[in-house]
Amino acid sequence: MARILIVYESLTGNTKKIAETIFDSLDGEKAIQSVEDASDADSYDLLFIGFPVHSHSIPFRVEKFLKSIKKYQNIAFFSTHGSFTGSRLSSEAIEHATVIASQARLLGTFSCRGKVSLQAMEVLSKSPEHQAWTEMAVSARKHPDENDLENAKEFAQRIMTLYLQSQ
Repeated sequence: MARILIVYESLTGNTKKIAETIFDSLDGEKAIQSVEDASDADSYDLLFIGFPVHSHSIPFRVEKFLKSIKKYQNIAFFSTHGSFTGSRLSSEAIEHATVIASQARLLGTFSCRGKVSLQAMEVLSKSPEHQAWTEMAVSARKHPDENDLENAKEFAQRIMTLYLQSQ
C-alpha cells in the first residue's frame, strides 16, 4: 500500500479545505501537514502538494519545499485561486511549480476557485492593472463549494489510480 503525504500552504483556508478533502477521500497510510511543518517527505511514495495562487505564482515556502523533492518522487499539484479556472492567471502558478519540480514525476494537477481575502481585494482594487482580476475575484467568494470538493475527491482518486497503475 502506498504511503501518501498531503502538503499544503493556506492563508484563507481554501487550500486547506481542498487538502482535507483529498486526505479524507484516500485510503491507506497517509498524513496531512502544512508546508511549514512538512517533514520526511522522502519516505512517502506519493505527495499531493497544494498552494494558493499569489500574483500568478506560488508562495515562497511551497517553492522551497518543491526544490527539496527527491528525483522521480511521485507528485500531484492542487491549487486555489480567485480567477476563473482554466484562465492564464490560474494556470501560470501550476506551470511554475511544474518547472521547479521537474525532477519529480508529476501525475496530475487540479485547481479550483477560492475566496480572496478582503485585505488582498482592497489592496489590489486600488491598482488599475489589477482591475479586471479584482472584478473576477469577487465571484469566487463562495468557493471552494461542494462541486469543487467533489472534483477534488475525483482528482485524488484519479491520481491514486495512475500511481497504482505505474507500480
